[in-house]
Amino acid sequence: MIYLGIDPTAGRRPLNYAFLDGRLNIVAEGEGVAADLPDLLSAYPDVLCAVDAPLMPNMGLMAQPDVRARFGLSARSKTWSQYRVCEYELRRRNIKLYSTPGEVESAPTWVRAGWKLYELLREQGLETFAPDSTAPRQLFEVHPHATFTARLGRVPYRKDTLEGRLQRQLLLYDEGLYLPDPISILEEVTRHHLLRGTLNFNGLRTHDQLDALASALTAFYAHTKPNEITLVGDPADGQIVVPVAELNAHYE
Repeated sequence: MIYLGIDPTAGRRPLNYAFLDGRLNIVAEGEGVAADLPDLLSAYPDVLCAVDAPLMPNMGLMAQPDVRARFGLSARSKTWSQYRVCEYELRRRNIKLYSTPGEVESAPTWVRAGWKLYELLREQGLETFAPDSTAPRQLFEVHPHATFTARLGRVPYRKDTLEGRLQRQLLLYDEGLYLPDPISILEEVTRHHLLRGTLNFNGLRTHDQLDALASALTAFYAHTKPNEITLVGDPADGQIVVPVAELNAHYE
């Protein structure tokens, strides 16, 4: 089994992908466009793919009285109705993420690009993930920020900061991925290099690369440690897989 993480995007920015094997070696990583994926996948008959994009539109579950009652929410209020169940479950724990609209036309460009990506992956034989399925090719939705938060046990630094990238790479390194140790990268930060403008952070991944790697790691957990994952949300409007056996009630 190969574990694929995809951090899609829209517009001019390319998507990022990462393939891990069963020993958490990085088999391949890079950037490109969705049309590149069929060729990349052709080498791997068995693949579990984690995609950082909503699996489906908002089906309106959070507006239904019985669902709202399940979470102790007022049936008279519309609060949280713009979110899918999985999104509400994460946000109420202080794991911030988007809200997915119910209409395709009103969805942001990157969300629509994600839905097209899922269509392409299904054309390659990938089925929606089920814990008891033996299908050789499956996919599921992931949210890298939730992965990092759950594995750290707290909300990480912002991913677009140097400390946020160092923190995320250190977590992945400690999880067993064959990445440069970010602590050794910090040895480059000397008075001489700062004054000369010669800092070298070549071993430090970008936040998009780290999101792709975290997604692939979540796929690894889903296949090799099925008792250590949580499927957040309701299958009727899409679940997000998080690599912990149980989510905390709140993350500081």
